Amino acid sequence: MNNNTTLNIVILAAGRGTRMCSTYPKLLHLLGGKPILQHVIDLALSLNPKNITIMYSNLCKNFKNINKHTLITWIKQKEILGTGYAINQIINNYHNYEDILILYGDVPLISKNSIQKMLLKNKNSDITLLTAKINSPEGYGRIIRKNKKIVKIIEHKDATQKQLQIKEINSGIFIVSIKNLKKWIYKIKAHNHQNEYYITDIILFASQDNYNINSISPINSNEILGINNLLQLSYVEKIYQKQQVERLVLSGITIYNSSNFSLRGTLKHGKDIKIDNGVILEGIVKIGNSVIIGPNCIIKNSTIDDFCIIKSHTIIDSTIISKHCVIGPFAHVQHGTILKNNTHIGNFVEIKNTILGNNSKAKHLTYLGNSIIGNKVNIGAGTITCNYDGKKKIKHYYRRQCFHWI
Repeated sequence: MNNNTTLNIVILAAGRGTRMCSTYPKLLHLLGGKPILQHVIDLALSLNPKNITIMYSNLCKNFKNINKHTLITWIKQKEILGTGYAINQIINNYHNYEDILILYGDVPLISKNSIQKMLLKNKNSDITLLTAKINSPEGYGRIIRKNKKIVKIIEHKDATQKQLQIKEINSGIFIVSIKNLKKWIYKIKAHNHQNEYYITDIILFASQDNYNINSISPINSNEILGINNLLQLSYVEKIYQKQQVERLVLSGITIYNSSNFSLRGTLKHGKDIKIDNGVILEGIVKIGNSVIIGPNCIIKNSTIDDFCIIKSHTIIDSTIISKHCVIGPFAHVQHGTILKNNTHIGNFVEIKNTILGNNSKAKHLTYLGNSIIGNKVNIGAGTITCNYDGKKKIKHYYRRQCFHWI
């Protein structure tokens, strides 16, 4: 590969996923709050390729319909006959002077830095593989070397007992030029344990033709972990969450119990934030400066401005919270609620689709729904806004006053 070569990316995502034992498609199970496949798509987009082709099956057709990025081409894999068959379907869509990077939809932890290392290495290679030496290589294809040179990849099910002792494994991720790939892909035969066409067979053909095959290792061996069942998904989730915690702590957030914190989406944040045990952040969350979040809170698709205190066991969903607010404990603030500056929502208060004005408060055992409440209003304990007449919901308006309704 030279600096002028065009990079294309193919994501293989047509596997059946039967080992998940689920009616839900494997690649659409969530990792860190977003589909497994989306992690790989996001990585591919970050590399600024010419094109991203995703080989998919009917199981992912609904996901395809909501991913309309202009760089992405979705191609339905006609039959599940192996990776070589999948690539053979699309190889003629590319020009000989282009390169192709193969990624996998069920390998979501692969990092941009590792792929960039591969791209750099491939400037002096005909094929560049991502390989790793691991202690438990069960299920992975083995790298066969002769005089330190890669000569073959043997899949786990086809390996001899001696070959199974090899610790260097194939991640499946590699870069090759289209020109060279076209020389070898038509030679692939399904003469193996699974009667499939393995794209990895091109390594043998390239070695026989004396082409330069190089490899690099990922920055972290966890990056090449594949997900085939729910146990593996759980394990990868723990790794992913640990990565998120490390990133957040290094950027200035205090997380008191890193093993019991979960980020299931994205967080945009300020400084001097303190997060207690058991907090879950979901969707798109924005948190300002000097915010304290107590234990066992759930915050989803919401904005919390500076100097707020969120007390324990509070649920906040689709809400905008302004500065100097105190929420909880055991409060539920949801769906379209806007809390203005210096408001206070207390014990066992639920608020939905309500605007609460500056310096207003509802501190005990209250439900406020579809209401607009002005500044400096004190909502007394036991207040309930009955805003539904059986046909439609009615918006309530309260001005500055002390309001108590039993």
